[in-house]
Amino acid sequence: MSKRSETALNIGHDSFITIKKQNYIPMEKIIKSFFEIKTLSITAIIGLILVISGCNKDFENVLPKSFRNDTLGLGDGSKKVLYIIMDGVKGSVVESLAPTNITEITQKAIYSYDGLADFQYNQLTNAAAWTTMLTGVDYTKHQVSNENFSGLNLQATPTIFTRIKESLGNVRSVSIAASAGFNDNLAVDASMKQTLTDDAAVKAAVVDELSTNNPSLVVAQFHSAEDAGATAGYTTATPSYTTAIQNIDGYIGEILKALKARKTYATENWLVVIASNKGGGTSGGAGGSNIYDDLSRNTFLAFYNPKFVVTPISQPDIDNLPYVGTAPRFASNASVSPKALLSSNTNIGNFGVSGNFTMMFKMKDDLGAASGFPPFIAKQVTFGSGAGWNYFRGSNNVQLSFSGASTLQGAAVMNDSKWHTYAITITTSGGTRTTVFYIDGVSRSSTNIGVTNRDNTAPLRIGADMGKNTSFMVKDLAIFNVAMTPAEVIKNMRIQLRPSNPFFSNLLGYWPFDETSGTVAADVSGKGNNMTYSGPVQFIPFSEISPNISPEISSAAYTAVPNGVDIPVLIYNWLNIAVPSQWGLMGKFYNPTVTLPKN
Repeated sequence: MSKRSETALNIGHDSFITIKKQNYIPMEKIIKSFFEIKTLSITAIIGLILVISGCNKDFENVLPKSFRNDTLGLGDGSKKVLYIIMDGVKGSVVESLAPTNITEITQKAIYSYDGLADFQYNQLTNAAAWTTMLTGVDYTKHQVSNENFSGLNLQATPTIFTRIKESLGNVRSVSIAASAGFNDNLAVDASMKQTLTDDAAVKAAVVDELSTNNPSLVVAQFHSAEDAGATAGYTTATPSYTTAIQNIDGYIGEILKALKARKTYATENWLVVIASNKGGGTSGGAGGSNIYDDLSRNTFLAFYNPKFVVTPISQPDIDNLPYVGTAPRFASNASVSPKALLSSNTNIGNFGVSGNFTMMFKMKDDLGAASGFPPFIAKQVTFGSGAGWNYFRGSNNVQLSFSGASTLQGAAVMNDSKWHTYAITITTSGGTRTTVFYIDGVSRSSTNIGVTNRDNTAPLRIGADMGKNTSFMVKDLAIFNVAMTPAEVIKNMRIQLRPSNPFFSNLLGYWPFDETSGTVAADVSGKGNNMTYSGPVQFIPFSEISPNISPEISSAAYTAVPNGVDIPVLIYNWLNIAVPSQWGLMGKFYNPTVTLPKN
């Protein structure tokens, strides 16, 4: 077999199926070998065909006409798709409610309660989610973010209706929707489309379509759960929302009953897709956050066929993803004292006698034993003396001293060679200025620092004086002109800030310390307060698990569950439509494992 024939099958992000043969082998021998195996994946079966076959003549359907509801169906016309879209239905709520028909479907399906409408940080609306689900690409390609579909270019990003029309010719594709915008914008090339007044009418029309016609694709769009959730909330404690989901589940039961009552059902092979377009509420995903925590993206999705082996898919354990990056190491001793200094604006770090502030950073100390209370971050002419403040190491913990006020005790081990998060808030009320000190998401101590003016002209600095032994790395130093609430501090001190963060405009300076070389520590707040590295600063790459930090999460963690972009890929494969890389689909192929009968 040639190298080309060995790579002729490609099922994945550029999913397509090409099967060729060179030397004819009687099909009855191949068929007999298939049916001696009870459970095979599609890939395994097609792989077996490729091994037996060569690479010049088109391959024909090897499965006998007497066997129906197969999952290969290589072109015999029996493959059909029923695609049910449930707007605004959160996967977590479906899991909690366990609706009768959807739950039954999961017993013969690839399914997930942790599905995602979008694995990127794109703005999410009904229109954007629908477009993703019908084109197989997200906003970065289809450009739809608003409910008015502005930016949609169906020539550049055709829908499944268009692709099926172009690829299969004169087959019937149907769109039955409760939302006019869905049909008017996305079902242009459907053979037939109906826009109806409510979900009950959609259900009745789908039942009628399945009972009287011969469609290859039926798309049904239900909108009542989205209406209920938008009005009263997308939770299990919202009766109108849960009732709408239960009603849709009943409609699904009636539709499946009509599907199985088709006179030709025994000779057909249906893929049933049931999917939320999005979850509930306002899209809150922002770079640096965990998309799984953005419940507007949480969806339910199932690929169902009576021959599928049940395959549940859950989100990965985000808490066990490594914190990865590069950070400057400040290792001082009797002969060196590397620093980062903000000499260009010595007002930054002055907290005056009024106003509210928040400061936070991440630090890893790997010095081990130390003496002499080594400092590491300060706004003070000399560490430990004069007006200002400084963080220093007291015994094995971090402490914070404001000149003329009680020292805030960290009371938590810092020198364990692990990343920790630190933050303070300063809140002014009359003559009282309360400072609260947080470590690793816990309020450790608080004190009234009073209205003493500690402002000075010393540069904000990181790094100790000569003669003090230190070895620590720092990330994500941020100073805000607002005092966050305890919950806001705990959330934000764990993450890396992005421009979409609600407090980003309150930043006085933000230094991620992402540099891998050079002398500039960039301020990315937009205020231009860059710091300057001096001395032998080392830039150290790291990758480690930290329970105290929510690390930047790669898209791989979000594509571990079914996404809206994945749906067209399986639909095309099911209908035996080749998907060339030129289409630019962004989804991946969910390969079902199927149970085949024995002879």
